[in-house]
Amino acid sequence: MNKEEILQAVTIVFREVLDNDSIVLTERTTAKDIAEWDSLSHIHLVVAVEKRFRIRFGSREILGWKDIGGMIDSIVTKVS
Repeated sequence: MNKEEILQAVTIVFREVLDNDSIVLTERTTAKDIAEWDSLSHIHLVVAVEKRFRIRFGSREILGWKDIGGMIDSIVTKVS
């Protein structure tokens, strides 16, 4: 999978978890950009992304993400 395919898959996960079909993610998207993305939903999003890609993130890894691009970089590393 390339970054664009991963971004598309992550967008679908975000739309499902946050129940908002209008969400459009870019690599620079942060929680500040999406009203429904709070600390509780963040946990649900991480778990859903892990499930979708059949991977596990470490807590340090998650804390290091500044935006969706950071999450995508982690996914690329784990699925390649």
